[in-house]
Amino acid sequence: MQTQTYNQAILDVAEAGIQALQDSAENQKAKRTPAQESHFLCAWLVESFRIKRFSKLVADDLSAWIRMARSQGAGAMLPQLFERIAKQYRQVQQSELSQHQGITQLLAELESEDWFVIADSAFSDDRGTKLKLAGNGQSSLVVCELQLESHFDGEKLVKSLPIYVRGDENHFAEKALEKGLLVSPGNKKTSMIKHHKTYLIAPNNQLKQLCFLIK
Repeated sequence: MQTQTYNQAILDVAEAGIQALQDSAENQKAKRTPAQESHFLCAWLVESFRIKRFSKLVADDLSAWIRMARSQGAGAMLPQLFERIAKQYRQVQQSELSQHQGITQLLAELESEDWFVIADSAFSDDRGTKLKLAGNGQSSLVVCELQLESHFDGEKLVKSLPIYVRGDENHFAEKALEKGLLVSPGNKKTSMIKHHKTYLIAPNNQLKQLCFLIK
């Protein structure tokens, strides 16, 4: 029996939530307000969590969304959240590009958009040392040349690849998605490059947490 992945589990939640909201709406004569939709999905999440409907892999996500819905109400925008999750995770499933092709094309496209792209330099992975990139406020992306080579086996990514970005992270993630790539949320603390955030691209897009969700 094949073990369910995080990607499959989070997509299951999103698709089930969307379907539950649609089924409920069909039984209502009046259109629901955003607050009513949020209340419905919050109650649905609570019940799903209680009966352990979904994998333990997404238990923390469900807990966080329940807290968010209870504190923010309609501001939690749960229907939109589920739609964004479903769109991104479905899209990478349909990509025909290998991850090597996707990353190569991503770097080339951002460079063509006047991003400062550095992929031909090697640097130490000593976390105690942060490098400074000289720039003129230009959006920039840095990836270690050695990691670009060693983290691939042919066209297949075999180890998570850190990419350091300073710029519009939504644009970066959107361009990555177009190439069939999910990126992790950015992390400044783990960045090797000053004023940049670290984003990870994982083998087979199997991140251990929810990917960066495009707005």
